[in-house]
Amino acid sequence: MSQTMYGLLALLPIVLCGILLLGLQWSAKKTMPMVLAVTATIAIFVWDMTLNRVSSSMLQGLIITVSVLWIIFGALFLLNTLKHTGAIGIIRSGFTNVSPDRRIQVIIIAWCFGTFIEGASGFGTPAAIAAPLLVAIGFPALAAVLMGMMIQSTAVSFGAVGTPIIIGVNKGLDTTAISALLAKEGLQWQDFLQLVTSQVAIIHGIVGTFMPLIMVMMLTRFFGKNKSWKEGAAIWPFAIFSGLAFTVPYALTGVFLGPEFPTIIGGLVSIAIVINAAKRGFLTPKQTWDFEPSQNWPKEWFGKLVVNTDDVAPSKSDKNISAVMAWFPYLLVAILLVCSRVFVEFKELLLSATVDFSAILGEEGISASLSPLYLPGGILLVSALVAAIFQTKKPATALNNAFKESGKTVLGAGFVLIFTIPMVRIFINSGTNLSDVVSMPVASAELFAGILGNAYPLISSTIGALGAFIAGSNTISNMMFSQFQYEAAMNLSISPSTIIASQAVGAAAGNMIAIHNVVAASATVGLLGMEGSTLRRTILPTIYYVLFSGIITMAVIYIFGYQGLLAV
Repeated sequence: MSQTMYGLLALLPIVLCGILLLGLQWSAKKTMPMVLAVTATIAIFVWDMTLNRVSSSMLQGLIITVSVLWIIFGALFLLNTLKHTGAIGIIRSGFTNVSPDRRIQVIIIAWCFGTFIEGASGFGTPAAIAAPLLVAIGFPALAAVLMGMMIQSTAVSFGAVGTPIIIGVNKGLDTTAISALLAKEGLQWQDFLQLVTSQVAIIHGIVGTFMPLIMVMMLTRFFGKNKSWKEGAAIWPFAIFSGLAFTVPYALTGVFLGPEFPTIIGGLVSIAIVINAAKRGFLTPKQTWDFEPSQNWPKEWFGKLVVNTDDVAPSKSDKNISAVMAWFPYLLVAILLVCSRVFVEFKELLLSATVDFSAILGEEGISASLSPLYLPGGILLVSALVAAIFQTKKPATALNNAFKESGKTVLGAGFVLIFTIPMVRIFINSGTNLSDVVSMPVASAELFAGILGNAYPLISSTIGALGAFIAGSNTISNMMFSQFQYEAAMNLSISPSTIIASQAVGAAAGNMIAIHNVVAASATVGLLGMEGSTLRRTILPTIYYVLFSGIITMAVIYIFGYQGLLAV
């Protein structure tokens, strides 16, 4: 079979997802079992994967699913606990006091606070935290999911304290061979990795500056009474200012300090600057924008997570909760996430409760682990317990009610994810087969590269996005495709660091359309069955991101003639 045919068949599960979710508007609940079956069939009969390897990949996916559901449950449990202590009422009124304008609220919660959480934790946590919080202050569930997904773009290349670069790119490249080439030029591996980091930060800094504006324009277009792009665009001075408040410190940190802290520092700086600007009315529009009354919303906008104003009114609390105490559980989440990723001894303590599954069914290279304390889910639960103790006189009642409500929502998400993530793992693990052919992700990437030739830099970020769409993770996309991107650059005699940077940027953008990320974010607000509707919208900012990233990459290489390191 030709390499082209392998590439086309590798794309079949992805195309099928698009047809069923976007075209026929099927729910993920109906779509993903079918896509899993098709992927397994192709793996066994075309890629000659053994039945044992396919089975072990599915088991690996199920273990990972438990980790994802743990994070979802933790986010819901914290929110529902705060609802029953009355703290959400304080938070809700606090945002209204900063600004009653929903456009400004979404920039502060999703863009500023969400990016900081991404820097500390990653792995979908920002959407899991921000989406239910947006619902709690009066956003439609579908709008909250859309905004939560759009957080996962600019910030995620340096999310989880730099994991997508430190682990994804670092482990996705042949460091031994590249280091040997670098040594001939008197350089070390860290020089190359830092160059990639700098270019990722700069590309994101340019493209990501406009993301807050795109977010509010999509909010007003799809969820406003007038369905108007213009109502979102009207806030452009404040939105661009908010974008710069994050991307300037973010890019500078990436260039001068490395991959660990650009998103964390950018998030912290933007929170301080943007909230103060909003309070003072700096660059904010005179006309306030809001949703229609909820009784006029379409049925599909609602999720099972309903936080009524009466339920969360501050007067419902049995303790006098200050604004600081209301927010403290979320601040505690951020502090614990940063400490768990930065301080080695604390990290090791949390990881001591890890359960490892090595060589599942005897298959080398297929393993998984569960770290309930280290995962954000465990930290979110700790914060919920603290909230219940300090915010109410009846902590047991609040926790019991929160547990019941959160459990019901998570059960709905579990059914979809037990098909989605195993499908992803089969796709990724297909490189080990009896026919000695490249994995499905690499085959699909080679197809694109072969067709485009010298125009390849234009779609290098698209390949990264494709990997994230498949794997649901920009880190995994970087691990899958970084070496391929490097080889493509070397064959074309262009800057490999620039092409790898484009890969990392595209992988970040692809998180906005990653299927199991959409399912997970939807689950936090009890909105299942509307994944296709969310994907049809998130595809727009994803196209913007990969298109302009590709254009910047082309300009750097062919207009400015940048060669970087190792290009010949």
